[in-house]
Amino acid sequence: MPHSDPWHDPTPDGRRRQELLAHTEANERAALAALARASADSTLSDSAPDVLRWLRQRPYDEIGIAATAERCVVHGLAAHDAVSLLRDLGAPHGERSLLRLVRDDRVDEGSRAWARNCLTLLRRPAYETRARQPPQGEIPLLPPALRDIPYSWATGFQWPAQLPETADNIARARAILEACAPTAPEPDPVPAPSWHSYEDEDEEPPAWLEVRSVLRDFMPYAHLVTEERMTEATRECALLNIPGVPGNPDSEEAARFARRWVTWISGWIAGEVFTWLGMYVDDDTLVTPWAMELAERYARFGFVPDRAVSMLNWHDTVPSSREALARLAAEGRLPP
Repeated sequence: MPHSDPWHDPTPDGRRRQELLAHTEANERAALAALARASADSTLSDSAPDVLRWLRQRPYDEIGIAATAERCVVHGLAAHDAVSLLRDLGAPHGERSLLRLVRDDRVDEGSRAWARNCLTLLRRPAYETRARQPPQGEIPLLPPALRDIPYSWATGFQWPAQLPETADNIARARAILEACAPTAPEPDPVPAPSWHSYEDEDEEPPAWLEVRSVLRDFMPYAHLVTEERMTEATRECALLNIPGVPGNPDSEEAARFARRWVTWISGWIAGEVFTWLGMYVDDDTLVTPWAMELAERYARFGFVPDRAVSMLNWHDTVPSSREALARLAAEGRLPP
C-alpha cells in the first residue's frame, strides 16, 4: 500500500496526517474501509489500532462503526481498541455489540473480560439508580445487627480508624460478631477482600471480583442487601456472562450462589470489626474476654480466621488472648 494512504502508512508522518484528518462522513467511510482491508490482509493489521482510535471521535454512522468494531474483536484485530470504541459509542449500538461479544465463543477470554468491564461501566448508572431506592418492602438477607452499620461496601465496610471507643461502638461491634459467629466449620472460605497476584504476575483475577463489582453497585450498604436486589444483581451478572454465575435466577444453583455471597459479605463485615477491635481499641478491658472468645470460635471454624487471629495477636498482652492462640496452635488452626 503506498504511503499516500494515511490509513495504512506506518511512518510517524503518516500517523500525524491521520490524526489531523477532519472527521467528515467521507473520512469515516474511508476509515471503515481501511479496517475491512486490514481484516482481510494481515500485513495491514498494524494500522488497525490507530484507525480505531481515530474513529473514537463523534461518529456519523454509529451502526456501521459498531458492526465493524464488533467484527474486529471477533477476528482478534486490535480487539482492546475495538472494545474501547464500542464503549465510547455507548447505548444503544455499542452496548448491544458488547452484549453479543461477551457471549461469543470466538472471542478470547481476555477480550471478553474487557468487554464485560466496559459493559459494567456503561450500565453502572442504572445500578446506582437502583441503589438509591429505599428497600421498603424488600426481604433483608443480613441479620439486623449488620443492617445498621453506616460504613459502605465501597470502602470494604471498614470502620474509621478515628472512631471513638464508646460503649455504643463496642456494643455494635460485639452484636455484629455474635450475629455472624459460625456454628460449624465453614466449607466455603471467605476470600480476602483484596486480591493481589503475588506469585504469578500473569495470573488472571478471579471472576468473583467482577461479581462483587456488580453486587456492590446494586447494594452499596448492608441494609440494601436484600433478596430482591441479590436476584436482580445475579441476573445482571448472568447477562454479562461472568464465569461461574448461574444463568437461571430461579434455580437451586442461583440460591446457592446467593447464600455464598451473603456468607462472604457477612465475613467481610465481621473481618473489619475484628480489625477495628484489634488495631484501634486500646483499652483491653472493653474487649475482654468476649472478643477473645469469639475470635477463637471464628478461627476454629475457619470463618475469616486471619482477621480473628490478627485481633488476638494485637491484644497478646491479655492472658485470654494468649491462651486462645495457644489452643489454636495446638489444634493446628492458626493461619499460615
